[in-house]
Amino acid sequence: QDAFVAFHVDKRLVSKYLKPLQIGELAPDQPGIEPTKNEMLVKDFRELRATVERMGLLEPNQLFFFLLLAHILLLDTAAWLVLFYFGTSLLPFVFSLLLLTISQVQASWLQHDLGHLSVFRKTKWNHLLHKFVMCHLIGASAKWWTLLHSQHHAKPNCFHKDPDIDMHPFLFTLGKKFSVELGIKKKKYMPYNHQHKYFFITLPPLLFPTYFHCHTFYIAYTKKYWVDLAWMLTFYIRFFYTYGSLLETKSLLAYYFIFRMLESSWFVWVSQMNHIPMDIDYDKNLDWMSTQLQATCNVEQSLFNDWFTGHLNFQIEHHLFPSMPRHNYWKVAPLVKSLCAKHGLVYQCKPLLTAFADIVHSLKSSGELWHDAYMNK
Repeated sequence: QDAFVAFHVDKRLVSKYLKPLQIGELAPDQPGIEPTKNEMLVKDFRELRATVERMGLLEPNQLFFFLLLAHILLLDTAAWLVLFYFGTSLLPFVFSLLLLTISQVQASWLQHDLGHLSVFRKTKWNHLLHKFVMCHLIGASAKWWTLLHSQHHAKPNCFHKDPDIDMHPFLFTLGKKFSVELGIKKKKYMPYNHQHKYFFITLPPLLFPTYFHCHTFYIAYTKKYWVDLAWMLTFYIRFFYTYGSLLETKSLLAYYFIFRMLESSWFVWVSQMNHIPMDIDYDKNLDWMSTQLQATCNVEQSLFNDWFTGHLNFQIEHHLFPSMPRHNYWKVAPLVKSLCAKHGLVYQCKPLLTAFADIVHSLKSSGELWHDAYMNK
């Protein structure tokens, strides 16, 4: 199936685990495609996938990823050197924070590539460097990320299946359908009609310093990811030893939580611009391409947008081909657009600031729908 092909790089290795699960063959008169799926679209997408493989678009340019890692490490080092050479007064303090924030966010984009096995041809090298970047450079569990992010890719924006929208309904109400349902049931965990306002002071600045900190350690501990936990501890030992030698305790804690808040804000605005404004619903069991297109949109390409978003401005291409190295998204985009036009699928692409504004607009719209249903209007 298309999801299996999309997620697994080494088909021979994983196929051997499928053999014990086979329970028989379909009868000759049984359809190979479920009725909820577009058979012609499935066929055309598989032809596109074969074309992508023939063009070599799944092959990584390792110099590209080496330069990404190099600039991350240089920024990380520069953040500490600024405080070491120029002292801890306000200006060096702020400049150091900005350098470390950029390094951390760019490391987040690189660990995303590694988690999708798109940096090396060998899976084990992706996993090893993933632990270095995610656990040692960022301080979070690589396996925790893979567990959650794989679910997101399999069923994006599907309620109860995509962990990225678990904020509904406890913090926000998302999507037109769910907002109306929540209002009719008279459920109110938050003042959702104001959610487009409190969004600015909740999810963007606080996701990393609060929820992610707790959740990554909780999952790593309960699922016994001991190797990840050991790697994660090296981040905290390195950070508090190196920066603790320059900053007093209060300044050190302030430095840590400020850069986490800045990192979180950058990450949330970029990661949510492609999904929150899109269709959010229960799983409709659609074909792979329809599922991804309904839940994702793109942001216009530019050198800055590519770098700033870690190429997640090509979210559509990334979701269709999650193991594709990000430097090839622009090459496959015209082929994806053509296939969308052929089958009448909407291929959304918007300016970066418009994408940010659409997050707020969608939250405001769903909040108003909830309020009207709640008040029986």
